[in-house]
Amino acid sequence: MKILLICSAFNSLTQAVYTVLKDRGHQVSVAYAISEVQMLTEIEDFKPQLILCPFLKSYLPESIYENFPTFIVHPGPIGDRGPNALEYALQNHTKEWGVVIFKANKLYDGGDIYAQKNFKVRETSKASLYRQEVVKATSQALEEFFVNLKNNEVTPQILNPIHEHFNQSKRTIDWLKDDTETIIRKIHLSDSFPGVLDEILGVSCYLFGGHKEDKFRGSPKEILAKRNGAICLGTIDGAVWISHLKEVGGFKLPATYVLKEKLVGIKEDRLPLLFDKSYETFFEVSVEKRDNVAYLYFNFHNGAMSAEQCIRLKFAIEYLKGECEVLVLIGGKDFFSNGIHLNILEDSAKQGEDGWANINAMNDLVHSILYADEVVTIASFGHNAGAGGVFMGLACDYVVGKEGVILNPHYKTLGLSGSEYHTYSLPKRVGKEMAGILLDECLPLSVEKAKELGMIDEIYEEKTYYEELHNFAQNTYNDDFIWEKQDYLEKYKEQIEAFKEQELAIMHPEFWSKTSDFHTLRHKFVYKICPMETPARLKLRSNKERVYA
Repeated sequence: MKILLICSAFNSLTQAVYTVLKDRGHQVSVAYAISEVQMLTEIEDFKPQLILCPFLKSYLPESIYENFPTFIVHPGPIGDRGPNALEYALQNHTKEWGVVIFKANKLYDGGDIYAQKNFKVRETSKASLYRQEVVKATSQALEEFFVNLKNNEVTPQILNPIHEHFNQSKRTIDWLKDDTETIIRKIHLSDSFPGVLDEILGVSCYLFGGHKEDKFRGSPKEILAKRNGAICLGTIDGAVWISHLKEVGGFKLPATYVLKEKLVGIKEDRLPLLFDKSYETFFEVSVEKRDNVAYLYFNFHNGAMSAEQCIRLKFAIEYLKGECEVLVLIGGKDFFSNGIHLNILEDSAKQGEDGWANINAMNDLVHSILYADEVVTIASFGHNAGAGGVFMGLACDYVVGKEGVILNPHYKTLGLSGSEYHTYSLPKRVGKEMAGILLDECLPLSVEKAKELGMIDEIYEEKTYYEELHNFAQNTYNDDFIWEKQDYLEKYKEQIEAFKEQELAIMHPEFWSKTSDFHTLRHKFVYKICPMETPARLKLRSNKERVYA
């Protein structure tokens, strides 16, 4: 079936729908919801049999849904109507929520429902709930959708009142009344957009990334400490860490990058390299050990990794090589890794220098993985990964994925050619020709398709993923493997390093040249500037369908 996805952005949910449909053999193209004329033109060009809208921030014109079979994914159960559905679910402590796919008509969220899937609501942020539960429920609902579409089986929408926009007045923190849990909940239901508007040390900004603190105490809103870019503020019953801020009119950054010199005199409270999670606080890197396996967690915000974070992770890997036989890289709660930290580079007064430092720190990290010849290394793609984060995983001896995870193994959409030894690791797994195709097409890839191509060794279901991962990890270590690995790395080290040096030679002007496309594309990405047209790579072209050919 020819299916057109109309969306406001090619976000995680849209990418999940895109890959699910492609994996099922559908012809899929994408159109951004920019203007009525533009959308109608792209509909006419593609001539879809069906239009599906996974993520819309504005109404669809009547000229579309009245003339083409159009369906909308809504992140709420039957009867939920209106914007900010997940905010209301989290505010009301809802235990069960859902996703519906309904036919678009003139009624706001009022069309007949062709599929529904409910899910349990975790105690988490809105963004995490969206990236995990909503994405999974939508993928499952698509199965029911096509069956019901074929049989014309529908459920009438319950036309409940439309809830209003969840504005800042509903998010505002009252530091003299709200306890720590309330503050964290307000930040959670506003993450990752729009954040909670507040004022910190005279700076009007949005708050993101709330974490409970067990040990520090102080007056409400008093800044008590800082750590790895986050700040700790007193509350009426304890303290809370805020990891990120976004100045009004600016973009999201670690909190200390926004407040800068205003934090003079605030102590840096450091944790051990690998935090033991013995109390509640803000931390990024930790380890769990089971049998002969060490699981390394690195929960970096949105998967972005600064030079400093790369160095810390490298030190953690170097240490753990002497503490286990098998080292499994887990990543964070919502992402494995997305590579270098674009927001910090955009904020830098020395963008070329800091960008160069970031990619070299990333390469040093990958080097420590690639040459970890005392242990077996495994990348666990339990969550999405992109750009350098994918290739950091491919540096491991084995790669395991959880069903439904999406990979973006490319760089060019940001004007970069990339490094992280990818010209060695990717062709080694998929062949030189397919490596070139993946890097050139710049499209998302399901782990299921990645396994078919050879990028991934095993895929496990979500329910049993971590137990299956452990069983897999336990069975990988043996002396023969280690000896063969050591011999291989000793024999081919010079050639492997040559791949990296060639990558860096190409990347050097991409960071240092003032006319590099990277600076313009990074600026648009960081400031979330809406594109003026649908990216050509997302439009179906028969001569481009090489990965799924």
